[in-house]
Amino acid sequence: MDIYRSSRLKNFRSLSLKHTAMSTILIRITLALLLLSLVSLKSVDADYEQWCIADEQTPDGELQAAIDWACGAGGADCSKIQMNQPCFSPNTLKDHASYAFNNYYQKFKHKGASCYFKGAAMITELDPSHGPCKYEYFP
Repeated sequence: MDIYRSSRLKNFRSLSLKHTAMSTILIRITLALLLLSLVSLKSVDADYEQWCIADEQTPDGELQAAIDWACGAGGADCSKIQMNQPCFSPNTLKDHASYAFNNYYQKFKHKGASCYFKGAAMITELDPSHGPCKYEYFP
């Protein structure tokens, strides 16, 4: 009888340990899946937030020509990159081009406009706004 009880007790302990280990594994898997789903939701939202900025490798002459077109025939509102306006500083060609490119892109992307500017621009998912200079984003 003692051997029988001892055997049953060992089996019970073994099953109890297996049950505890399985519960721990299931809890960890559930938490991992929950974390992944939250990260995925954030990623989906971020996919839609895009800004158009100047490519740092573009020569100044090409940036200037692209700014001139965007602020002229392109129809971008470049008033905020004028002196004493919120996006004038930093007063660099790259920063002014980024603002002008993005303004054009946001205004006209739903009409088929692209963020190309003869290779002078690129898309970013990081908001380029800084200080008082807010880059527009239209969903």
